[in-house]
This record gives sequence, structure tokens and C-alpha cells, in this order.
Amino acid sequence: MIEGVQITKLDIIPDERGMILKMLRNDDPIFQAFGEIYFSTIYPGVVKGWHIHKKMTLNYAVISGAIKLVLYDDRAGSPTKGEVQEIFLGRENYKLVTIPPMVWNGFKGIGTESAIVANCSNIPHDPEEIGRVDPFENDVPYDWGLKNR
Repeated sequence: MIEGVQITKLDIIPDERGMILKMLRNDDPIFQAFGEIYFSTIYPGVVKGWHIHKKMTLNYAVISGAIKLVLYDDRAGSPTKGEVQEIFLGRENYKLVTIPPMVWNGFKGIGTESAIVANCSNIPHDPEEIGRVDPFENDVPYDWGLKNR
């Protein structure tokens, strides 16, 4: 696992009326600060990435659909420099993934329906603190294609 990335199992509380999907509380050990929460939708087969945040810590959970979240560490001095990490998220694997600043991230919609990705970040969005590169033409050693294992 990439240094500083944390994966936390989340609770789903179902009953005959529907369900509650827990995400993050201000008394959770992982909680740093509240910046903003937003939701990103993604269609099946689409890639959103690559992004890198200079200051922001991300807290991703997938509340509907499914994604393949991919992380890449190119931080100088990191013990996991050069590592790539894949994490599959959705209702079947309902987890919170905390991504520290300066770790590249992107995700791909998988399955047959759109996904909704929630992010509760520790600072408000600032376009000056985010970097982006093309998902397919870059120096990240990752292929977004389907892997028939």
C-alpha cells in the first residue's frame, strides 16, 4: 500500500425503508478538518484522472455504482515511490480511502451503471493547488485497460 494512504471500512445500515451509508465523522481518527464535500459522477468505462493535490487530503467513498481508483506515488523520499495501487470501490466494497497530498489519483467507472463518488476534503477546492495530466499520455506507469486476470 502507498505510504500515507488509509483504507477504512464503512458501515451500511439497512432496514425496510432503505439504508444509511456512513462516511466520515469529526471524531473519527482519520478526520483532519472539513474543507468541503462534493460528489463526482462517472459513466461506465470513463476515466477521470490523473490529478494531484499539493495541499488537499482526499476522502473518497463510492455511494452508488462502482469504480477502480488508482493511485501513483512519485513523491521524492517516499518509501513507496514508484508504486501503483488499485482499489475497487462500490456498494460491495464500501470503504473510505484517504489520499494524502502529492499522490497522483484517478478513477474509472466500472460495471454497467454510473457511479457517484463522494469526497470530503480537508480544505476547499482551489484550482491553483491541483495538477492534472492526460489519463493516457503521461509518465504514470499505468494502463487503464481491462485486465482479464
